[in-house]
Amino acid sequence: MNAEADPHGHLTWFRHASPYIAAHRGQTFVLALGGEAVAEPGFPGLVHDIALLARLGIRLVVVHGARPQIDERLQQAGVATHYHHELRVTDGAALPLVCEATGRVRQEIEALLSAGLPNTPMAGAGIRVVSGNFITARPWGVHDGIDYQHTGIVRRVDVSGLNAALDRGCIVLQSPLGASPTGEIFNLHAEDVATRTAIALHADKLLFLMEHDGVRDGGGQLIREFDPARATRWLASAGRDDPEAARHLESAVTAVRRGVRRAHLIARSDGALLAELFTRDGVGTLVTAEVYEGLRAARIDDVGGILELIEPLEADGSLVRRSREQIELEADHFTVIERDGTLIGCAGLYPLPDGESAEIACVAIHPDYRNTGRGRQLLDWLESHARNRGLRRLFVLSTRTMHWFRERGYEPGDVADLPAERQALYNWQRNSKVFVKRLDDPT
Repeated sequence: MNAEADPHGHLTWFRHASPYIAAHRGQTFVLALGGEAVAEPGFPGLVHDIALLARLGIRLVVVHGARPQIDERLQQAGVATHYHHELRVTDGAALPLVCEATGRVRQEIEALLSAGLPNTPMAGAGIRVVSGNFITARPWGVHDGIDYQHTGIVRRVDVSGLNAALDRGCIVLQSPLGASPTGEIFNLHAEDVATRTAIALHADKLLFLMEHDGVRDGGGQLIREFDPARATRWLASAGRDDPEAARHLESAVTAVRRGVRRAHLIARSDGALLAELFTRDGVGTLVTAEVYEGLRAARIDDVGGILELIEPLEADGSLVRRSREQIELEADHFTVIERDGTLIGCAGLYPLPDGESAEIACVAIHPDYRNTGRGRQLLDWLESHARNRGLRRLFVLSTRTMHWFRERGYEPGDVADLPAERQALYNWQRNSKVFVKRLDDPT
């Protein structure tokens, strides 16, 4: 598509998002957002994005916080507030004000989700919002000699009630308040409510909106994905340097280890929620116990993806053309890199008739992932596989990527170096350069 037909890239983005639109439909997401998000000028835009998720058929529970609003209300009333280990101690004087401030936040979000003015993103939305006593709470108790009084934690989640509301197409809006079986009200931590709710629902995703765009390493680079073990190591080594990220990451690890498929840490910036959910790489940090990206042997149903990777290189002459039928017959020679259901790399290893050599062919990486080390990853795996099969030499025929292979230990050769059977198939018109690597060579 040319720039004139799609000047802003909207159609391209929409087409790339379509697999995720289909995949997310009918899934259950729990979205946690703090009271800080509600207070920001861009909050109506975030609500529009939340409404869009609901209209795309996602079963959505939104858990909101209200800490800054509570702090402001207590200050207005002249009621002192105390924290211990970053958790508010809610006494009898503070509780009514906590309920008032929390209720106002809930009503503000509900009002925004109920809007439907023409010429706005909410036009004709008709979204139903449900709140209720889905959370049963209990007191947090006494810790370090501190009585937290009306501060509580989640005791039980009403899964059947939540599912009934979600099945009716409602957004469930859950405040950080809960009642006990004795009728007492407790002030809860929104993060605890969201995490426990996601676990109880076996949610497909738990999403935390935060000030920054995820978790960063010691060099300041965004860490795109964590498995629970690696996340735990980060928490032990660097968690103290970013308390907000550490808090969300710890909750994400807990959720994933207890059955939530994926947890995401995302910035509250405009459009970040949609970019995280409807693009392959997202914009935040993902925590999952699943193999989000992995290298594996190709299967017959990978043929379409392999063709998509190699066809542009065939078109510019970098690779020899291969038909779908040929790829289907040769699929067992291929290794692929799969990322979130999409093939982003492939390479073939073709044993030669002499029994001690093989040819590496069709090394292709998706344009979005070139210069990221994935080509080297594929090549290393193929070389290891060849060694395990007792092969002694690898050949590469290249017209465009000679230096890349030279840098990885492949030496210039000649057509005469190829086994006789392969020499007979050499295409003299392409005039490909031959490179050889001996597998007993440590380089």
